[in-house]
Amino acid sequence: MANGREIDQFDHRIIEALVADGRMSITDLAKKVGLSNTPCQVRLKRLIEDGYILGFRAIVDVKKLGKNHVAFTEVKLSDTREHALKAFNIAAHKLQEVEECHMIAGAFDYLLKIRTSDIANYRLVLGEKISSLPFVASTSTFVAMEAVKENGA
Repeated sequence: MANGREIDQFDHRIIEALVADGRMSITDLAKKVGLSNTPCQVRLKRLIEDGYILGFRAIVDVKKLGKNHVAFTEVKLSDTREHALKAFNIAAHKLQEVEECHMIAGAFDYLLKIRTSDIANYRLVLGEKISSLPFVASTSTFVAMEAVKENGA
């Protein structure tokens, strides 16, 4: 529930349909979820305004873009007080090669999904960018051999 409004089965269907195809027209979306165009459009607008739908984006073929090397990097920080976490978060967010960054409860502090062109490029990113992020004490890398499920697909 956001802004005091609950979402119902139609709202859930709208979200599910748009996750599968974010470029769907209002007419097609309305048909798919069992509403007429105007109520569907009103609901979609409300879902966006209430923050249930944060935006729309293109899913690209990373292999065609030459970015098919994926490595997961565990990062342990030297300091985990709030100011250090915030500094790391801001700096990690700025790195183009960092596709995902998650704070982890466990033996390390962050798990980063890094996408580069190849292992040599990853080595440069690790050595020159990730290792110099604020408060990084150590890293450990796991190279992905194959993406079995990615981007929800």
